[in-house]
Amino acid sequence: MKMPPSIFNDVIGPIMRGPSSSHVAAAHRIGDLARQTVMGKLRKVITEFPKGTPIAETYHDHGSDMGLVGGLLGISLTDDRIINVFDLAEKYGVDVLFRIVDESAEHPNLYKITVISDKNEVMHLKAISVGGGMIEIQEIQGFDVSIAGDFYETLVFLNEKSREHYETIKGMIKNFEFCEYVINKRQALIDVKTTYRLPDDDINHIQSLDFVEKVIQLNPVLPILSRKNCAVPFRTVSEMLQIASEKSLEPWELAVTYERARGNITQQEVIDKMREIVFIMKSAIEKGLEGTCYKDRILGPQAYLIEKNKDKLIPANIVNRVIEYITAVMEVKSAMGIIVAAPTAGSCGVLPGTIIGTAVELGLSLNEVVKAMLVAGIVGVFIADKTGFAAEVGGCQLECGAASAMAAAGLVQLAGGSAEQAVDAASIALQNILGLICDPVANRVEWPCLGRNIMAGVNAIASANMALAGYDKVVPLEETLLAMKEVGSLMHLKLRCTGLGGLSVTPTSKKIYDTLKQNERHK
Repeated sequence: MKMPPSIFNDVIGPIMRGPSSSHVAAAHRIGDLARQTVMGKLRKVITEFPKGTPIAETYHDHGSDMGLVGGLLGISLTDDRIINVFDLAEKYGVDVLFRIVDESAEHPNLYKITVISDKNEVMHLKAISVGGGMIEIQEIQGFDVSIAGDFYETLVFLNEKSREHYETIKGMIKNFEFCEYVINKRQALIDVKTTYRLPDDDINHIQSLDFVEKVIQLNPVLPILSRKNCAVPFRTVSEMLQIASEKSLEPWELAVTYERARGNITQQEVIDKMREIVFIMKSAIEKGLEGTCYKDRILGPQAYLIEKNKDKLIPANIVNRVIEYITAVMEVKSAMGIIVAAPTAGSCGVLPGTIIGTAVELGLSLNEVVKAMLVAGIVGVFIADKTGFAAEVGGCQLECGAASAMAAAGLVQLAGGSAEQAVDAASIALQNILGLICDPVANRVEWPCLGRNIMAGVNAIASANMALAGYDKVVPLEETLLAMKEVGSLMHLKLRCTGLGGLSVTPTSKKIYDTLKQNERHK
């Protein structure tokens, strides 16, 4: 039941604080859903990570623990209290434990969570982070489920297996999107997915049935809801280009057409939502240029150095502006400011820095930036569908590489190029960056992340100009995406955001790591 990707669910977003969307934002969403599985107040939460997985190696340094606790406490990722969630958990009497267990895992970002309430409710969940803040709850109380946070979910636990009971519950609920019957060794679960929260009267009626053990309702955690028979105008690049040709649509119009259908929203709602996101991106740039202060990080403020030393730099106005803006956004991210993960927090500087920076140098309007971001988003949809954005799965080519491709397509829109040129630019950008590993120094999403964000931005400019000039991309975008997926599968685990290879294990990296840990202990 895989839904078509959404620009606002899967690609441009979430709006957040923290170093990593795969870790902080995804963990927050998992924690939010886990909190909703019990009626009473949380008293204890035990989270286990399988030994040897990327999440086990980096969950603290990348902020998974912070994000999870924030979600468990119901504190928004844009709330400045997210930085102090561990103190708040202690204040509220919630005991949170993290353990590394000697078990195998089918996914590099696997969470095994036990939630205990003051009413002695005990709930067991398994969940994964799939990249860019997207998640999936795969198991609840031993039942196989698939909960991505894009529906209202009503979970009806039955005392016994019975198709008759299933039909009874199914008949009591109006206008559901999906109603799934799941069994384990002894019992059964009915998972009802709707686009609205079921009324309390309906829930009480279901709960009163003698064959019903309990009912749990979960609110969605994604901005765009899904629905049954969710049809989009195209699923492949070739289908999109055919529509562009037949209807003479600009790249941004294709993006709007897609997201309107995916989200069941109006064209104006799509544009307004992207405009709000662009304002947040611009705010991050402005705050970064003002200078940020945060002790627990490797790099201090550097964005100002471009303007300060502009007379010493190699003349390249747009490139230098892009470097400055990308750095500003990355510094806000590292200082726990509000950023947009686009497509991830680790690559959050590329899109705003490159597209807004270029627009400023060219004197283009906010509306043109919004259109460019929409085009970046639709290219991201194809990437999300084919590979996802998790460096733990395929290295930084899925983060900075993906962002570079998206930015290249957005730049083509800024320059007035065609849909074909936009996807060609994206393909060229990805081909240039295949095989990029993820090896953060000292387990922090700062370096070489900053340099790679800047490289991705410059690559986007070059790739856009190549496509606009008519260069042959040779390999089409869809084939390039398949190649990127294969390269990711061939990449050694140590080079996929585990902190176990590349720059992560250099003597300097280890020294910085030890210093940061020592500073943390002395807080």
